[in-house]
Amino acid sequence: MTKLDDTEVVTALGSSEAGSLAHLYRAEVYRSTTWRQRFDATTNWAVVSTGIALSVSFATTKASALPIVLVGMLTIMFLILEAWRYRYFSVWKFRARMIELAIYVPILRGKPISVPQDRGHLLSEDYISPQHRISSRRAIGRRLRRNYGAIFAIQGLAYFAKISIHPDDVSTWAEFFERAHIGPLPGWLALLAGVCFHIIWISLAISTYRQDQADTTAVSDYLRPTRS
Repeated sequence: MTKLDDTEVVTALGSSEAGSLAHLYRAEVYRSTTWRQRFDATTNWAVVSTGIALSVSFATTKASALPIVLVGMLTIMFLILEAWRYRYFSVWKFRARMIELAIYVPILRGKPISVPQDRGHLLSEDYISPQHRISSRRAIGRRLRRNYGAIFAIQGLAYFAKISIHPDDVSTWAEFFERAHIGPLPGWLALLAGVCFHIIWISLAISTYRQDQADTTAVSDYLRPTRS
């Protein structure tokens, strides 16, 4: 082992160890890519479902706004599933990122191949006891800011347009609430539930963004485990 300074200790690697890490890196990149494709597919399902719901709701003058509401509920399920997949993606991405920082960055800087003790310890501990690197709440918040916030906003605007201007403009508040009713659920209650839902997801997106911004660690998502 060679001590470079007061805080960093590195272990030089031979050709066999470097080759093993190269194979390991390819495996972790493959895993992270596979999980990335999985949660991208969930977003596609949400987009396609929303498009179908809008087409059905605006197809005829007698069409109901109910498909938009139902797809909104389905989109929530997609969001939860995607956040779950994102957490697993972060596990594999953490490992690939640690190998990049420990091996490939020194190579690109013209330094000998070596593993800093802190990063090697983090990576080895993760193989011994795998753990998620991001909480469910932060994962949901990130997917909201990345994709689902826009999807929910489109659904909300489409629902408002459906009950207010399609097939013709409403003339009174009573008519507006009448169009908003869903089965036995009165219109005012359906609208209140919708407003509360949008306030909740917007608040979650903002609060998790502030939490991410407050974490100034260079690789904060990958250096610290978080609770679910």
